[in-house]
Amino acid sequence: MTRTSASPADDTIRVAVSTVIFSLRRHPDEDRARVVLPLVKRTRDPHEGQWALPGGWLGTDENLEAAASRTLAETTTLAPSYLEQLYAFGDVDRSPSRVVSIVYWALVREDVSLSSEQHNVAWFDAGALPSLAFDHDHIVDYALWRLRNKVGYSRIAHGLLPAEFTLAELREVYEAILGRRLDPANFRRQVENSDTLIPTDDFRTGSHRPARLYRYNHDVELADRGPLPQH
Repeated sequence: MTRTSASPADDTIRVAVSTVIFSLRRHPDEDRARVVLPLVKRTRDPHEGQWALPGGWLGTDENLEAAASRTLAETTTLAPSYLEQLYAFGDVDRSPSRVVSIVYWALVREDVSLSSEQHNVAWFDAGALPSLAFDHDHIVDYALWRLRNKVGYSRIAHGLLPAEFTLAELREVYEAILGRRLDPANFRRQVENSDTLIPTDDFRTGSHRPARLYRYNHDVELADRGPLPQH
């Protein structure tokens, strides 16, 4: 059996860091929120003129999460409320040169996403994306799958909410992520029986009956990262 291995004579392998950023948007003519994400229009080859995920090269003296935060700030001006490593993508033919991408996924509140106007950056409905550069279509699909799975067993949805929120607002986040309606009574019963929410003494008033405000329990992590250090 012949064995092949990489050697210093091989072409250089570069490491990039990209991020899939999720937020919510409410359209005036619709009664529900949608999951959206920002894309950056490429200004040079390869794939000049196509949309791609925000990202950049990993610096020689940078940790991965620091690089993800830096490239996000440089390309979109966003500072996410939640950032987690998603996966490493390194297929040989994913780029004209040999590039391994360490991909993160992030969550930002709607008010934050609305304030991030940046040249060459636009927000798209996650369910109606244009054709993306490289293998970024596949990356977004995987990130959406992870988000929908994780919302069922963690308090990840709170990364899209302000510090205090109503149960109706929390349910709206779940419905946007899962893409389906949830029974309000069953949802209330489930979340009130969990240990993730703490009721406050404040209420949101408006045209409807006042709704109690809740906040998340800081003793429960947004998501279980196992033995990895929390940053």
